[in-house]
Amino acid sequence: MIDRARLEEICREAGRIAMRQWPGAGHALESWEKSPGSPVCAADLEVDGFLKRELRALLPSAGWLSEETVDHPERLEKGLCWLVDPIDGTRDFIRGRSGWAISVALVSEGRPLIGLLEAPARGESWSATAGQGALRNSQRLHTSTRKELPGARVPADHLPGPDKDLVMVDKPNSIALRVAMVAAGEADLVATLRWGFEWDVAAAALIAREAGAAVSDAFGHRLAYNKRDPRAFGLLVSAPAIHAAAVERLAERAAKFSRS
Repeated sequence: MIDRARLEEICREAGRIAMRQWPGAGHALESWEKSPGSPVCAADLEVDGFLKRELRALLPSAGWLSEETVDHPERLEKGLCWLVDPIDGTRDFIRGRSGWAISVALVSEGRPLIGLLEAPARGESWSATAGQGALRNSQRLHTSTRKELPGARVPADHLPGPDKDLVMVDKPNSIALRVAMVAAGEADLVATLRWGFEWDVAAAALIAREAGAAVSDAFGHRLAYNKRDPRAFGLLVSAPAIHAAAVERLAERAAKFSRS
């Protein structure tokens, strides 16, 4: 159906393009705010343009949905669609930190078929194909087998009062990399309570699911992709045995914040 070797090479080249502008490697970078609190940089746009050209050439029948491209409703008429975040974790990218990744997913009829994360500043390439498991640098991934929510490891900078029984671990700015940590068994839980976009999570969610993690929105519902409104409220990715307890703990907060 698709030249997988070529797809992986496209993502690696996108990583090389980004690295040529990454301040962490000593490069100067032009950045600005596209809206208050939403940074963007020249590398975002260059990587987006490269991926749009190359992925469309690789699979001309697929639609396109990206954080840095104006959305066009024609994607809704396509059975296949690329979901792309050219640099997820732009804040870390701009600051010269390594917690960013290029996120590419191919979805079919609302479900992810292929997910790739390229994190060149960390020397990591993550990938998954539906039904075939997940890999990081060719190593098979398995989520944790944690059975109890208290003590679960969460990538976070701080924890609210009701969650003080959880354990903080290192938090990259990229939500995709945080989800990938659950896939790799380096965290037990990632949860957000805000409206987020499909391109942020499609690839990582497939990687986590293929590694054995439970994946849902904040209410415990299955995620769907290439929707007319490409958003969902919240994300909850965890070791399978603690997912129900996490949904229950977050239910009141999710209901409140989803209305605000």
